[in-house]
Amino acid sequence: MEFAAGARLEVRISASDVGKRVTVRSVAEEAAPGAAFTDTVGILTSWDEGALLVTRRDGTRVRLAEDAVVAAKVVPAAPARRRGPAADYAELAGVQERGWRAVEREALGGWLLRASVVDGAGFTRRANSVLPLGDPGMPLARALDRVREWYAARGLPAYAQLATGAGDTQEVLAAALEEHGWRREVSALVMVGALAPLAELGPEPTGPLAVAAPVAEGPEAVDPGVRLGRTPDEAWLRRYNRAAGAEPGGVPPGVLAVLASGPSPWFARVDGASHDATPVDAVGVDAARAATAGGGAADGETASGRRDFVHTDKGASGTAGVPDAIGRCVVDGRWAGFAAVEVAPERRRRGLAQRVMGALARTALAEGASAAWLQVERDNEAAVALYTRLGFTVHHHYHHYRAPEAA
Repeated sequence: MEFAAGARLEVRISASDVGKRVTVRSVAEEAAPGAAFTDTVGILTSWDEGALLVTRRDGTRVRLAEDAVVAAKVVPAAPARRRGPAADYAELAGVQERGWRAVEREALGGWLLRASVVDGAGFTRRANSVLPLGDPGMPLARALDRVREWYAARGLPAYAQLATGAGDTQEVLAAALEEHGWRREVSALVMVGALAPLAELGPEPTGPLAVAAPVAEGPEAVDPGVRLGRTPDEAWLRRYNRAAGAEPGGVPPGVLAVLASGPSPWFARVDGASHDATPVDAVGVDAARAATAGGGAADGETASGRRDFVHTDKGASGTAGVPDAIGRCVVDGRWAGFAAVEVAPERRRRGLAQRVMGALARTALAEGASAAWLQVERDNEAAVALYTRLGFTVHHHYHHYRAPEAA
């Protein structure tokens, strides 16, 4: 309870506390029996015209009439994390940006403009939105005009990616964007967890999760049915939902550039029907990665035309199959970021996602990572439940805001 029973009720906040985390008790508009008040905890986003606006952790906003508030106070910025790696938003935002790096990037003060135009459209909102990580160096209205102009010049709608729910996120800025007519379209969870437990996931089910034997010879030695590589080959791309239906070799370079971005990317797949991998031409992938600002090949990667995927004794032959499961991981210092974990609908609930994540986690551990992160749309209940079972907890929420149409 934020307010102790019997304690003196007092409003201890003012408009000068905008941007701080508060708890507010107010008269309930429709009080349930025995509950005449309601408590709201979040970031005090604004206080004007006789109303307080409080943004909760998930980004939802509560507007409270000033004359309905009976008690309020500032509370600590965020509760201490009980499990999972500690990190502030700024650190994670930087890791996320490097792990899904846009083809074109340009600074606007402390904001980062990002675009990845593929066939006249933006490839994912993350790679086609402005990421505000500081002060744009100009009044907000002018900065938003510059953002819209920049994206219009590329034939794209203007999006902004903002976060809520951590100690240093952007609740106040999000409210300001809404005042300028920007509207939230999509929200997602960023979840974090320890990496080591994921590395224990393997091919043999021993209960609700599949657990592998201790790693002795390398990631693929534990689960030879998972193939690992530095680039997404044709088979991997056939399962990837954003490239489904593309002709062999027909995935646009911009898509490959984003997929292959990051300090140390890895790709994994579990084959279904017997088939052999046909890797994307190594020179093409290197060129795509070089086109990504700040990219470049990962350590040990060459343009020699070698086969990028690990083929094991249990790998099969043939070329027409689509993998049962795929996944992607980018290692960046202590962090391993998981993405594109996809399983064929008819092969779900067989531990394939866990096998993919286990193989990638063992690879990341071998490179020195210790913490894991991923992002998932918050209405994807099945995925959220799986990641929760695997030890992930919500770190923050992020949202994409779209600019209003030009008058």
